[in-house]
Amino acid sequence: MLFRAAVLERIRTGEVTLAFRRWRRPTVKADGRLRTAIGELAIESVTPCASAAITDADARAAGFGSRAELLAELDARQEGDIYRIALRFDRPDPRIALREAGDLSADEAASLAQRLDRLDRGAGPWTRPVLHHIAAHEGQAAADIAKSLGVEKMWLKQNIRKLKELGLTESLETGYRLSPRGKALLKALPH
Repeated sequence: MLFRAAVLERIRTGEVTLAFRRWRRPTVKADGRLRTAIGELAIESVTPCASAAITDADARAAGFGSRAELLAELDARQEGDIYRIALRFDRPDPRIALREAGDLSADEAASLAQRLDRLDRGAGPWTRPVLHHIAAHEGQAAADIAKSLGVEKMWLKQNIRKLKELGLTESLETGYRLSPRGKALLKALPH
């Protein structure tokens, strides 16, 4: 479930509390969480909704100027049922604090190295080459990184997300960079 940056900011302030999506099946569930660029959203409810039941107040709560504007966007996607999603900003992304933790103890570095080893077991040794490449080419687009490493772009992006979960990388407008935690880990790893 994607949101434009301007809508995310309005969710953070509490101005936007609803979203409407047309789905074949919901991609979020009630009492779930959704990680976004601004942090985690709490999904309070997900209910099927007929377009006739959507009010102007609902449209404004979803960040639209009018019901007609919201319906036009929903109608642009012809497939699937309409769902009404009640949500709220819950907390900042916990990965932000994790990636800023640049002081690693020897035990933390060893634990992270073991996590990288486990990731490498599934697809061959990729974690360290990707980390070194990002360190040397900050801001390089995923397609260019994939080409340099001889891998598919989608595979690369999925795996960089795993490194991001460990607090080792950060996404930029274009490309990636190592976080302070990622830089500290590279220094601690044997060459």
